[in-house]
Amino acid sequence: MDGKFISAAAMERDHLDWGVMGWLSRPATTGAKDLVVIEVTLEAGFGHNFHKHPEQEEVIYVVSGSVEQWVGRDSTTLRAGDGVFIAADVVHASFNTGDQTAKLIAILGPSVGAEGYQLVEVYTQEPWASLR
Repeated sequence: MDGKFISAAAMERDHLDWGVMGWLSRPATTGAKDLVVIEVTLEAGFGHNFHKHPEQEEVIYVVSGSVEQWVGRDSTTLRAGDGVFIAADVVHASFNTGDQTAKLIAILGPSVGAEGYQLVEVYTQEPWASLR
């Protein structure tokens, strides 16, 4: 496959407790081997709790709204136009502490496995369980 157009109407979306993950690119959708690209919507007051991607680097870019972004034990507020690079196997989390929906683009590479996305939740483990 040379490429694939992904319309907003046709994008596959996973609706989660904290928001929506829209799959712009992953092996099942585009045949991508190196990149996973996700449009992430974080509802106000919710977030993607502490987790890591053991074999994947990640870049998160804030399209709209703001998020409290954690990388390891450090945090900062990212606003529209801001981003963060997260090395492979580094624990991180994104929380929408504002009163508006936040929209992010998450880019991970390389693609891992059939889904392309490798995730290990650690929010029940210390120090993550009591960090925030």
